[in-house]
Amino acid sequence: MISRDDAFKLLKKYNKESFHIQHAITVEEVMKWFANKLNYGDEAEYWGIVGLLHDIDFELYPEEHCIKAPELLKDAGVDDDIIHAVCSHGYGITVGCGETIDVEPTREMEKVLFAVDELTGLIGAAALMRPSKSTKDMELKSLKKKYKSKGFAAGCSREVIERGADQLGWELNQLLEMTLQAMSECEDEINAKMEVA
Repeated sequence: MISRDDAFKLLKKYNKESFHIQHAITVEEVMKWFANKLNYGDEAEYWGIVGLLHDIDFELYPEEHCIKAPELLKDAGVDDDIIHAVCSHGYGITVGCGETIDVEPTREMEKVLFAVDELTGLIGAAALMRPSKSTKDMELKSLKKKYKSKGFAAGCSREVIERGADQLGWELNQLLEMTLQAMSECEDEINAKMEVA
């Protein structure tokens, strides 16, 4: 398996904007949190690396998101199972070039990635609206209010988030609550990693 250091170097090869790097680190930490919470603690590093690399192609190739990724990852010697996991977070989504991603999330890890990717963006946007700029003092009811507001963080697809909850067999509330808790508990680690990014 690719090491975390090598995965981060690979991420930075194709991603220069701090927004994209922060999103990758956020999803990495949230994925590790879920791995531990769902009794996959021995795979937490692996879940994190998938999270870190999930948008590898998005900054340079947004119209070919999840289509260009296999080539970039294969060139770096990344395992096929990580490539499958990365591409599966686009399942059923039609990207800018007109192709619909057909790589289905089958493992629980892939279903978690599918469910939390858009949601971490929405929670991050909600945190920026708070005086504290933090998830640590955000309550679930506040998040739910933002979630229901169609105009808020409109780029974060509620349909994808809800499909993710369905794939996991979870109520939407459970997904919202757990992802908020994950981001809150991981916020210091995310900030520390961003300082050295």
